[in-house]
Parts: sequence; structure tokens; C-alpha cells
Amino acid sequence: MKNSDPNWFLRARLKTRQLLLLIALDDTRNIHRASSELNMTQPAASKQLKDLEDMLAVSLFERLPRGMRPTIYGEAMIRHARMALTSLSKAHEDIVALKSGLSGQVDVGVILSPGMALLPPAIARVKEHAPMLRIGVEVESSNILLSRLMHGELDFVIGRILDEENRNDLQYYELADEPVCAVARVGHPLHARENLKLSDLTNEPWILAPKGSILRARCDQMFREQGLTPPSNVVDTTAILFITSLLQQTDFLYAMPTEVARYYTQARLMDILPIDLPCRMDGFGIITRRDALLSPGASLLLDAIREVAKMIY
Repeated sequence: MKNSDPNWFLRARLKTRQLLLLIALDDTRNIHRASSELNMTQPAASKQLKDLEDMLAVSLFERLPRGMRPTIYGEAMIRHARMALTSLSKAHEDIVALKSGLSGQVDVGVILSPGMALLPPAIARVKEHAPMLRIGVEVESSNILLSRLMHGELDFVIGRILDEENRNDLQYYELADEPVCAVARVGHPLHARENLKLSDLTNEPWILAPKGSILRARCDQMFREQGLTPPSNVVDTTAILFITSLLQQTDFLYAMPTEVARYYTQARLMDILPIDLPCRMDGFGIITRRDALLSPGASLLLDAIREVAKMIY
């Protein structure tokens, strides 16, 4: 078998059981616990692993005094094993759904701003034509969503590619950038202030994203670039329900994506302060895996997202 042979797995008769074993070993880091999870004997599990390593001509796990850990070859194989099994699971779900007269399943990950402004009208469009299409939505940070995408757990993501190393494995179609605004409770004294400046906000109490986040870095940078010290009276959180409650009960300020803020201002839960913040987040867009073949349902939702994005951005 040549490593460059694209059909090596067919001739090697790679077994689903071996893929399951790889994942169990990655989760448990112990051959005894992994074999127990799969209802195999330990000798049988050891033989399955050895057969796979002999087939690939590499060592997939480093044997330690207590347990084992994946080598770089093992990490690569484990990642693809997870993707393969997830894909097979989705194939089964699609078959069951189609037999039931449904239209299959699409799972999308989205960051907060497009999750509130872009995805709902796109889903509404799709549901007009495919009411039985099951759509799963996960709202999280880009890094978490990209990890799930790379494991094959999501069909596509609306977010940002933050790690340059991932770009070779992903396709990115930019939709928009993300301006940031300052918000406060309805009736906050600063709403009536004329010619509000950034310097007027430095000594105010703020709710900010935790240190290490992109939004926090951009907010701190915004103050420093104008020769100001970033706010020191700060509550660090991204929990939107807590943020909304704290804003309504106090005079705290909060920096958030403008599209998200508009949603909350329409509901009269907060108001946007009359100041243009010199702060923008990096652009976000549709992210797919280069090696992924999208289902008809996922393609339908992607088309709707692109059309709605042209209207609102």
C-alpha cells in the first residue's frame, strides 16, 4: 500500500470498529477502559490497534507507564475517524428522515450577531419551501464552532477564522464586518448628553467581554488609541441575560455588536448611546470544510443566508 493511494482504505478494509477504537482510546487514554467501552477484550482491542498501525506503517499511540497518548499520526487519524463516523451517522439520519417523508437535517453554528440578525430570516425563508427540514442551530464563539465543524458535527459555520493554520482546510465567504456600539439602560443620563465623546465614558462603570477575547482587546485598544486609559470599573461577562438584567438595574455601559444592540433596543430593553465608537470587529462569513459535500438542505439554507445577507448588510 502506498500512502499516496487515494483508495488505500478500500484495499486495507478499514473497519468501523477500528475507528470507534481510535476515538475510545483518545477519550480514555487507556486500552483497558477503551476495550471495555466497546465490549471487546483487551487482547482483541490491542490486535485491532496493531493491525491499523501496521497498515499505516506508523505508530498511532505512544505507550506510557500509565495509559497512552496519541502521536501526531494518531491525532490526524483520530480527527478523520470522528469526521467519518459523524458523516455516517448523519447519512443514517437522512435516510430515516427521507423514509419518514421529511427532508433531512442541517446543523449550523453561528456567532451572536449574525445569529440574531441574519440567521432567523434565512431560516424563515427556507421553512416556506421546506417546512419539514430539521435545522439545528448552535450559538457559540468562532473557535468552539470551528472545532465542531472540523470534527464534522456541523454542516457549516457563520463566524470568523481566527487561527491561520485552519485556513487550508476551510473555505471562507465573507458576509460583513461588525461595528460595535455602546449601550445603556433606557433613560440613562448619558443619552441626553450632547456631543458625547469617548473621554466621557472612561470613568463610567462598564460590562465588557473577558480579557483574552477579541471584543475586549478591540475595546481596550479603542481607548488607548485616543490616549485614554481603558475603564477600570468593569464586570467581565458574556452572559447576555445577566448583562441585560444588570444594564436595566444599574448605570453600567456595555459594548456590543450594533446588529445585536438594535434587536434589544427594538424590544426597549436598552438604548444605544449617541456616540460612534471607533471600534469594529473583524469580518465574519460562511465557513465550510473543503472536503465536505453539503446536503441539499444545507445548500438550501446557505443560499437563503447569502440572499438575506445582501439585503441587511
